Amino acid sequence: MNTDFESNPLIDRLPEHLKQFIKPQDYRDYTPINQAVWRYVMRKNVDYLSKVAHESYLEGLRKTGLEVDSIPNMYGMNRILKEIGWAAVAVDGFIPPNAFMEFQAYNVLVIASDIRQLENIEYTPAPDIIHEGAGHAPIIANPEYAEYLRRFGEIGCKAISSGKDYELYEAIRLLSILKEAEGTPQQQIDAAEKAVADLQNNMGAVSEMARIRNLHWWTVEYGLIGTVEHPKIYGAGLLSSIGESAWCMTDEVIKIPYDIAAADQSFDITKPQPQLYVTPDFAHLNLVLEEFANGMALRTGGLTGVQKLIDSNAIGTIELSTGLQVSGVFTNVIENSGKPVYIQTTGKTALSYREKELVGHGTDTHKDGFGSPVGKLKGINLSIEDMSPRDLRAYDIYEAETVTLEFEGDITVTGEIITGSRNLQGEIILISFRNCTVTHNDQVLFRPEWGIYDMAVGKKIVSAFSGPADVKSFDLVTHVPSSKTIKARESAERSQLEALYQSVRDIREGRDSYKNLSDIFEDLYANHPGDWLLPIEIVELLHHSDQDGLKQQVLLHLENISEKRPKVAHLISDGLELILENQKV
Repeated sequence: MNTDFESNPLIDRLPEHLKQFIKPQDYRDYTPINQAVWRYVMRKNVDYLSKVAHESYLEGLRKTGLEVDSIPNMYGMNRILKEIGWAAVAVDGFIPPNAFMEFQAYNVLVIASDIRQLENIEYTPAPDIIHEGAGHAPIIANPEYAEYLRRFGEIGCKAISSGKDYELYEAIRLLSILKEAEGTPQQQIDAAEKAVADLQNNMGAVSEMARIRNLHWWTVEYGLIGTVEHPKIYGAGLLSSIGESAWCMTDEVIKIPYDIAAADQSFDITKPQPQLYVTPDFAHLNLVLEEFANGMALRTGGLTGVQKLIDSNAIGTIELSTGLQVSGVFTNVIENSGKPVYIQTTGKTALSYREKELVGHGTDTHKDGFGSPVGKLKGINLSIEDMSPRDLRAYDIYEAETVTLEFEGDITVTGEIITGSRNLQGEIILISFRNCTVTHNDQVLFRPEWGIYDMAVGKKIVSAFSGPADVKSFDLVTHVPSSKTIKARESAERSQLEALYQSVRDIREGRDSYKNLSDIFEDLYANHPGDWLLPIEIVELLHHSDQDGLKQQVLLHLENISEKRPKVAHLISDGLELILENQKV
């Protein structure tokens, strides 16, 4: 089944710059071993997590239609998720944090459609369908948590990154791919780990994005809920890791009451977490999120907000008190007494109002950048935006008048007024001049020969955030990750083993006879003696059969594997425990 992602109306309304990350889920790519890995993890998780996960987990599994025996397909998930107001899309591994969070803002769950290798069945540093599908999806069935996730995305995608954040994202993405891929030389992994460590140790000032990613990690990915003494699991990273979900409940992992301090606690994505945060309830998550948002440039604006945008070296937006929004790559700000008095972008810039581009003020018009004074006129208590028509006439701010406007901070604008644009409240938000000169003391900021000068109107910057105000203003379909996920190697031996896994699956699903288990095990024993998962599936089928002799042979084989491969011994015993003790799955 080649599952198309166009299966939920929520996906249709996604902007193109998000759709570029979506890839179709080809269900035929999942092998019989992949299916067995999913089944083992889900059987183990459902059994264990029914005791330690938040009550929403099991209920969510039912609501989202996730099955224990089969990897979910996107069409089925979207058909069911639609009922709770969400959708799901497949992507290739890690995507940039801003994009990941923006998907959440649209109520769309991002699912890395690859699945971990058998060798990494307990934990993988790379996102996969077990982590995303079996971890994230069930909990969003809880309305309070779903709203937190949506709100987090809405705020998080506006967080301003530093210039090094994207480098770190690429480095972590590559490391996760190399660690998940089979047979990666250790020297490659070591080099990738060193690259991540070097970047983490030289990030400079911690960005808004880095801090809000910490909050995301300690809640959405690795959150606990309840009391410090008796917590339950709700974080997807824990719900999808059969190793870490058990370890996190031990006293070896420090439990800390969740508050805004978590924003400054970094994490290592490639290792189990030494401490976790416990929220008393899902409503508390929103309280902390709003507390964090109140300190973001999104809500504070000002000089600091502009400086953060300059440091990001990426498209960002400032919003003035009139509601006018300037979007572009900010490169300079002139300040006076701790306030911005002139802002400057370089390259394509767009002007918007309420997230809609102003007619005639797109990137074609402002292709070489945009600069404007900010603030009040010198010696006048009344700002331009607050002037009545009579005030504007008194100060010659009028069509066809040649005027000199002196702003605080020694910014001077001299030129002939062509026209002005107003917002819905009737305030002037933009004034256009011809034959205009703009200066700061002796420095010329705009010359008449450069054409029409459009001056933004606003007494202060009330907001600064990542990305454009109107996503249609810029061509954002440009992201090409520097690394691709690595598929399992194909070989004759692998194909033969896959065929055996498929044969066992056919027997379980009634398409073949139990009598063939003897031949399957004989082949497995002779040609794939190190494989441990298929023997467990065979034992399961034999548990209520009359082939006790064969069952004992398989159990003895598993005992020998446990002795030769102590690292998988506990996985074998856990799998057998589910079968032999007839625990509920």
